[in-house]
Amino acid sequence: MSAQLTAGIAKVVGAMVKDKTELDLATANQVAGALAKNFKVKPDEVAILRLGGDGRHLEFVVPEKLSKIGSLPLTSTNALSVRTVRDRKVEFINKFSAAVHPTVFEAVQFSKEGTDPIQKIISVPIVAEGKGVGVIQISRKGKTAGAAGPDFGPKDVQELTQVATALAACLRPSS
Repeated sequence: MSAQLTAGIAKVVGAMVKDKTELDLATANQVAGALAKNFKVKPDEVAILRLGGDGRHLEFVVPEKLSKIGSLPLTSTNALSVRTVRDRKVEFINKFSAAVHPTVFEAVQFSKEGTDPIQKIISVPIVAEGKGVGVIQISRKGKTAGAAGPDFGPKDVQELTQVATALAACLRPSS
């Protein structure tokens, strides 16, 4: 990813804030597409989640298909996205397939070829006014860790954190 990507997303988000709008599906898809391109992953390997209006669950903004499946209660003890928003802590796991995690969302098919398990993942909180309001996750799926692509590292954390900071201004809990 490049500083140009971060600046481009910040510009889109800045326009939304100026217009006092929230992150809508079209803009979320635009952000996810830019992240997918720059991290060299498929669009369905980028997720943006927001805190639900009741403050008790996380729901997917994108991929849109996952938003129709359900949400993640903040009481979950093994969901990475919940831990990320609750603790406001970045994590990247390059052996995710070995970690205990819910797999219901992972099993959703996005193509006719079927689905591969998540092998690697980076999860960054979106924080507004000191409170976790959402999460951005980039995953790498594949039959094996080697087939999924390169490992995530500190540089990826830094760049995705910049995008999360830009999104914080317009990501509010849903109503």
